[in-house]
Amino acid sequence: MPAYNEEAYIAKTIVGAQQHADAVLVVDDGSKDDTVRIAGALGALVVQHETNKGYGGALQTIFCTARDLGAEELVIIDSDGQHNPGDIPRLLAELRKGNDVVIGSRFIDDSNAEIPAYRKVGMKILDTATTIAGTNLTITDSQSGFRAYGRKAIEAIRISDEGMSAGSEILILISDHRLNVAEVPIRVRYDIEGTSSENPVSHGIEVLMNIVRLISLRRPLVFFGIPGLVFTLFGLGAELHTFSEYYRTAEFHYVLFTGGFSMLILGLLLVAVGMILYSLVQIILQGQESAGRVASDSSPIVTFLHAEGSEVAEERAPHPVEGVPE
Repeated sequence: MPAYNEEAYIAKTIVGAQQHADAVLVVDDGSKDDTVRIAGALGALVVQHETNKGYGGALQTIFCTARDLGAEELVIIDSDGQHNPGDIPRLLAELRKGNDVVIGSRFIDDSNAEIPAYRKVGMKILDTATTIAGTNLTITDSQSGFRAYGRKAIEAIRISDEGMSAGSEILILISDHRLNVAEVPIRVRYDIEGTSSENPVSHGIEVLMNIVRLISLRRPLVFFGIPGLVFTLFGLGAELHTFSEYYRTAEFHYVLFTGGFSMLILGLLLVAVGMILYSLVQIILQGQESAGRVASDSSPIVTFLHAEGSEVAEERAPHPVEGVPE
């Protein structure tokens, strides 16, 4: 579980998770409170970031550590008390039916009718944006942080985003690797105070902007090409109308001609940019796929802590983990 200043609720989450897991891993993302001490005292494996890397940065470390430990199954749950650890067996049962990823969804049934309306609208917008970004998945809750992963998914998912849109990036990677995905219903508590220091509206806008950035990087033909075609068509239409009016009335509309010509040039440039970026993205993705098969010989040491912060194990990670103290 990722954690950042969660001293108020992490103990209950750890104890609940320990009833359903062989080991509980807490990735502390630069907390300033007693999160690390509490997690260690309860027997959790703790990996610390010296500075706050963000939600995506914590997920990067979680997946890297899971690969390092040879985990066959990985369940990621929020540490702020909103998720119920009692739902873990439900996700694992679905995972063991042959699925590679199982997502805990808040929208499969009516059990979460108490979700504020503005949150529902925001989540649906983010779901749509995530689909446009290239998931090709039919899921009801793209922003759920309660997920279970099998060994194939643990090996395949290599996150680059360090922000809150990392969850959407994971779905894109799941789609890219053609992993099997299922959903199960979960309940999420919204009556817990202090679970987020960020306004949900500004948080949603930030996630949306990051997803838009992912779209521009992952689907440049959609992001640049479609607007480019629209501008090109409008530009051509304006030019044709200008010359048509000139031949019919001998009156030349300079403003319309200039505007149409500008739109035509802009449209062609956007289409060209989309095609160039698409080619570059394909080259980069092929390079990343090849590089992912090669383990790094210069990876850092991952140090696990438990009670009283004493070191209990040191193992060399097969892939770099930024922000983890040696």
